[in-house]
Parts: sequence; C-alpha cells; structure tokens
Amino acid sequence: MPQRKRIFGIFLTVAILGAYALTALRGPQGLQALFEKYREIRTLEARNAAAIVENQRRRERIEQLRSNTSEQEMEIRKQLKLLRPGETTFILPDAPKTSEPLATAPAAP
Repeated sequence: MPQRKRIFGIFLTVAILGAYALTALRGPQGLQALFEKYREIRTLEARNAAAIVENQRRRERIEQLRSNTSEQEMEIRKQLKLLRPGETTFILPDAPKTSEPLATAPAAP
C-alpha cells in the first residue's frame, strides 16, 4: 500500500511539473516570445551592420575630401550651387510619376 501512494505521489508531481512546463512554454513569455526576440535581434544586427558599412563609406568620403582639394571644390560647388564664370546650368523637369496604369478608352460597340 505505501508503495502505491509513493508511485501515485511521483506521478502526480511529474504531471503537475509537466503541466506547469507546458503552460510556461506556451504562455506570453514562452517559446513564441523567445523566437520573436531572436527575430528582432537578427533584424537589429542587420541594421547595425548596414549602419557600420554606411559609416565606413562616409569616413572614406570625408578622407577623400580632406586629401583632394579638387574634390572639395566640386562638393562645395554642388552644395552651394555655385557656378564659375562662363558655366551654364540646365534645370530639367522631373519625369512624371505614374503609379497608376494608363486608362484605356472603352471599345466602341
């Protein structure tokens, strides 16, 4: 008789722990939330990597401007829209933006 109570107690304890584990894994702080956090971490790491590449590109551009006076002049002229005597600036209109398909005329009956 004591043997059966002992086995029943162990079984009951395992069942309670199993139910608790299942609830903890499926709840709001469970596996789905954990996977979402991993996905968010990967997204942020990708953004950080892109930012690092962009920063490196900008550092190289700054170094290029520091070392090359003609590059400096071109950048200043571009930013301030300056012209040398005898130069002409052409201003072209932007291409029309058509995001909607062209409407066709209905066919005559």
